[in-house]
Amino acid sequence: MDSSDSDPDSDFDFLDDSSSICPSDAEPEDDFQVENRSYLRACFRGCNVHEDKINFKANGYLASNGIRFSVTDLSPPLSRILPTIHVYRVAISLYDAQFDPETGHKIPIPQDVIDETIAALNRFKLVCADLGVPRANIHIVATEATRAALNSAEFLKDITSRTGLTVDMLRKEDEGRVGALGVASGFSDIRGLMMDLGGGSTQITWIISQAGNVRISDKGSISFPYGAAALSRTLEDLKRGKSKEEAEKALAKLRQEMIGKFQDGYKTIAVPESLVEEAKENGGFPLYLSGGGFRGWGYLLLYMRRDLRTQKAMEEVARKAHSVFRVSDRRRKQVPAVAFLVNVLSHAIPHGIRVAHFCQGGVREGLLFRELEPSIRAQDPLEVTTQRFATESVQAIYNLLMFSCPAPSKGGTRRFPDGISAHVIQAFANLLYVHTIMDKELASTAAMYSTSAGLLASTRGVSHEDRARLALMLESRYMGELPPREAQFKEALRRVITPEEVWWAGYLGRVGYLISRLYPSGKIDESKPRVILSSEWAWDLGHKRQREGVKLTISVQKG
Repeated sequence: MDSSDSDPDSDFDFLDDSSSICPSDAEPEDDFQVENRSYLRACFRGCNVHEDKINFKANGYLASNGIRFSVTDLSPPLSRILPTIHVYRVAISLYDAQFDPETGHKIPIPQDVIDETIAALNRFKLVCADLGVPRANIHIVATEATRAALNSAEFLKDITSRTGLTVDMLRKEDEGRVGALGVASGFSDIRGLMMDLGGGSTQITWIISQAGNVRISDKGSISFPYGAAALSRTLEDLKRGKSKEEAEKALAKLRQEMIGKFQDGYKTIAVPESLVEEAKENGGFPLYLSGGGFRGWGYLLLYMRRDLRTQKAMEEVARKAHSVFRVSDRRRKQVPAVAFLVNVLSHAIPHGIRVAHFCQGGVREGLLFRELEPSIRAQDPLEVTTQRFATESVQAIYNLLMFSCPAPSKGGTRRFPDGISAHVIQAFANLLYVHTIMDKELASTAAMYSTSAGLLASTRGVSHEDRARLALMLESRYMGELPPREAQFKEALRRVITPEEVWWAGYLGRVGYLISRLYPSGKIDESKPRVILSSEWAWDLGHKRQREGVKLTISVQKG
């Protein structure tokens, strides 16, 4: 494969002489030696890299649309957020390779694709050796595209003989379970339906993740042959050689067939009654979507910034938009199929879909997440990733922040918003002093961006809403000294959460500023506190004592 044919999303190009740079006899060593490891600590600072790399886990995932490689450090205390040491993707589509480009008939995986795959695996072995990953910690898995290949057994045998690596073939039911764990890794707690969209198939199940325990249907996930690439091919075949009217009839027949199968699948997974009741009360199920096909669809929606519910509207946008962030030409071509699938789901799922969450987690993350103890899984990602920045008196600082939030008023007419969780406030306490060394005109900006493009940018499991809440708290903590060009980003953050939460984020930020002025070092002697904070709802505020709001009382210790 010539480098000019490589996918632009790939992290490296294939070379004609790839075997020469990826020798098959390259092996990672359990006792890999580096003369000076100081550079490793510098590169991976904050990931708690150990000298023996015993907790480095290397995963290769032979997916339908590409091969994904990663090295992750599962060392405590950051293991909950699955800190990535190295990650890249190779643009080899094992699904597309199994269809003759001229006839469309299914064929064995071609030898040149097998050679490219083996070269990629040998290169990954070099990467693992360079990073000091123990050989026993290298794990290669394959799913639908490899499982369904006409020459699957020969393909796997060739990989083992030429790389020394064994490929684990995930069964359909296991693929769903591992995928569910991957989705759960990206959230603290979730409840709803879950779908994964690969190239050759799509799976559906229900998922409940709470306190580190992840439950899905006893049936695992139900798989359908409606992956993004497979469904695209089916739609093209139905239209080929037909008039517009005939094609529409064929598509209508397929739609009804798919609706029936998804309805049967919904019955098979036996959704818990608690989830059904919540869907009835709230206007539909939360739907957690994973897989590149769904993510491409989500990025296209963001690109348009308006409601695109109809399939025709989505197809028109995909046809005209030639440069969309994170949507390759391949994904654009699959949009009609994904839109068709979403349209089917909207008619097939009882009680409807209330909200869709586009998830980054999948099989790769699920393989890692299942290695963690439930007690580790139960940790809040936001607290885990920020605790390394906390001062020694962080708990006392957290208590001061909590005392500044009033209890519900009598009758419950006024209360602190549930959306701002204790985890977010704890993270704010942890980060309260991080940006103090910066100049006044820079601190607010750096703090505001820290949750999206700074310290927490790569942290898994933190929602967009929590990132916005924390960013606005930190920006306010430095008195909101922003240059004019940053006003637009701040406004975008404000739109992510409710107006009430925006106000409280600003309020807590100001309380944080007060705490930082009272305790510049971040150290609090709890036996002799300088101040005590208390708060309550009040209806006699303002010059005329007719305004309602929050009264913050600051009690200063004498002497």
